[in-house]
Amino acid sequence: MTKADAAPPPAAPTTDRQLDLLRAMLEIRRFEDECHRLFAQGIVRGSTHLGQGQEAVSVGACAALRKGDTMTCTYRGHAATLAMGAPLDRSFGEILGKANGLCGGKGGSMHLTDVGVGAMGAFAIVGGHLPIAAGLGFAARYRRTGAVSVCFFGDGSTNIGAFHETLNLAAIWRLPVVFVCENNLYGEYSPIATTTPIERLADRADAYAMAKAVVDGNDVLAYWPPPPRPRRAGAPARADADRGAHLPPARSLAGGPSDLPPRRRARGVAGARSHPGARAHAARRRNRAGDDRRRQRGGRARGRRRARARPGLARSHAGVPTGARLRMSATVTYRNAITRAMADALAADDDVFVIGEDVSCGGRSRRPRACTSASAPSAVLDTPISEQAIIGTAIGAAVQGCA
Repeated sequence: MTKADAAPPPAAPTTDRQLDLLRAMLEIRRFEDECHRLFAQGIVRGSTHLGQGQEAVSVGACAALRKGDTMTCTYRGHAATLAMGAPLDRSFGEILGKANGLCGGKGGSMHLTDVGVGAMGAFAIVGGHLPIAAGLGFAARYRRTGAVSVCFFGDGSTNIGAFHETLNLAAIWRLPVVFVCENNLYGEYSPIATTTPIERLADRADAYAMAKAVVDGNDVLAYWPPPPRPRRAGAPARADADRGAHLPPARSLAGGPSDLPPRRRARGVAGARSHPGARAHAARRRNRAGDDRRRQRGGRARGRRRARARPGLARSHAGVPTGARLRMSATVTYRNAITRAMADALAADDDVFVIGEDVSCGGRSRRPRACTSASAPSAVLDTPISEQAIIGTAIGAAVQGCA
């Protein structure tokens, strides 16, 4: 490569931009100094976690974000929340428990949140916000918004199970999430060398085939230039409504061939049902079905009597006309009812998705199978065995309007 072929060095931010970064760091430092003074006077109630000296990390990382991007952080989150653009007065109000605070004074220092600027919350549980960040990134990728989610966490969080579950899931799905470790060399009061077997925490990214970078946390320009935005073309999309999802055949509570697993079905149903034990089992099921029908009729009768006694109970709900009744075309199991409900939701709303273990192939519970067409990528996605990451991803995506 000749000198002429070499890529030009990245342009430094303008003088005005650098002054903005300096101003933001000074505001955060003064804010935290004042919080410390008020806490020492007993005016601030509860725990207050400060981060003087780490302002460059939050300001540098958040300066690369755009409108629509999101951020989550730890309980030491004053700097990150302010760097996202939360107003100083309402942030002070929240820490002081005032009604004009960001959360009406109910969250306090450890839960500063301002959704309007993309600050989706500070979390008091160590590592508990990492799965939420994955959910925010999943929603951005699923809805093709082009947004990015930044997640700040401390060095102690790298030993939490949620950290590993989240990074693994984010790597598999290639989520647009930037994980920023604020390494202050101590987890609580323990030096990192006594709790972690590696020297460079960024090396943990190697286990998940993730890109990594180690920067000087005291240099706000170390985050410049901003990393490239994620490519929208590679984003997972939703299943087309007209393609639907796989539905297993309806099963009757009265029994029948479809109640049997495939292996038993192949061996012949007649022989199995002629056994005395099988006949007794079928009789018990018929009796239970009859009991269910009688309870159902009794419930409808009681409902009519209550409606006549209290007309207000008969008003319509959720757009259902007064007096309308839900009629089932066939008796189905709970499992099949849930399956059909999920399939209907997928077909009716592009923001609905299904994630979980073995869901794309149906699994033991025979949930909706994915649409595998290249023109309609799946809205039904398999996950690793990672319960914390699954639940957190669902919550984070729900915050952004998915379901």
